[in-house]
Amino acid sequence: MKAAYIKQTGPPENIVVGDLPRPDPGPGEVLVRVKSVALNPIDLYIRSGLVAFPLAFPYVIGCDVAGTVEAVGAGSRKFKPGDRVWGSNQGLLGRQGVAAEYAAIAEGWLHHTPTLLPDDQAAAMAMVGLTAHIGLIECGRFREGETVYVPGGSGGVGSMVVQMVKAVGGRVATTAGSPEHLETCTNLGADLALNYKTDDVSARLREFAPEGFDVWYETQREPNLEVSIPLLRKRGRMVLMAGRTARPTLPLGAFYPRNCSIHGFAVFNFTPEEQEPAASDIVRWVEEGQLRSLVGRCFPLEAAAEAERFLEANTLHGAGALSGKVVISVD
Repeated sequence: MKAAYIKQTGPPENIVVGDLPRPDPGPGEVLVRVKSVALNPIDLYIRSGLVAFPLAFPYVIGCDVAGTVEAVGAGSRKFKPGDRVWGSNQGLLGRQGVAAEYAAIAEGWLHHTPTLLPDDQAAAMAMVGLTAHIGLIECGRFREGETVYVPGGSGGVGSMVVQMVKAVGGRVATTAGSPEHLETCTNLGADLALNYKTDDVSARLREFAPEGFDVWYETQREPNLEVSIPLLRKRGRMVLMAGRTARPTLPLGAFYPRNCSIHGFAVFNFTPEEQEPAASDIVRWVEEGQLRSLVGRCFPLEAAAEAERFLEANTLHGAGALSGKVVISVD
C-alpha cells in the first residue's frame, strides 16, 4: 500500500511516500480504507522530534482519519465492512499514523460518520472537534447561558468552539486577522468577531462582557495571561491547550481572589471511553446542522511533505494563509 512515513525524526523533507505492507486488523481492531487524513500541530511536533513519543519506524504520519471499514478483526462488534468511520488519536503514544491507503485501528477510537458528511470534512473535525468539546464542556464546565471567548475563530479548534458554544446556548466572542476570516467567524455564529490587528481587543471584550467571561478558551501558543486573567469573571475558568515552550506571567492578584481557575489538558490523555461523549455530541450536532468543519487546504498523499510544510508555516511561523484544516486526500 502507499503510505507517507518517516524513517527518522527531522524536517518535512524526511517524509517519504512509498510502499509499506498492508496491516492486518488484530483483535478489537478494524481495517480502514483511508479516504482523508487531517493534519494537526502535534503531527509536526512528532515528525520533528520535538515531542518524544515512542515511534516504530517506518512511522506513518497523521492523527485524524476518515474512510470506510474494509475488514474487522476478532472480537470487533462496533462496525462492519462498508461502514464509514472517522476518528483521531492515531500516530500517538506508540500507535501508527493513518496517512496511508489502509490503517488498522482499535475500534474504540473510531465513530460512525454522518451520512451526508464528506470524508474530508469528517477528518477535518476529528481532533479539533474532540479537543474543543473536551476543553469547553469537561475542563471548562461550560453551560447554557454562559459567555465564552476563544481566539482564532476561523481556525481548527477555534471554529469548533464557536459553533459548540452556540449549539449549547451561550454567547461567544472571537478574533481573526482578516476581513475574510472575520466573515467566517460571523457565519459560524460568533456574537462578536474582532480583528486582532486593528481593534482594541481588550476594550471591546470588556464592553461585550462587562462582568467578565465565564470561560476563556485559549488557543494561542503564547498566551498573555496579564491581559486575559482580568477579563475573567468571578469563578471564571481558563482552558489552556497549547504553548509547549510558553512562559507567561500569571497575575495572581487578579486571579485567586476571584476564585478563578486554569485547566490545562491534552486530548490524547483521554481514553476512548472518555472521548465517546464528545464524539456523540459532535455527530449529533453535525446531523442537526449545528456543526461543520472547515477544510482550508487539501493535498494529495504524494504531497504529504508539502502539506506539513504549509501547516508549519501557518501554525508555527504565522504565515496567515490558512483558515480551517490541512487535509491529505488518500483516495
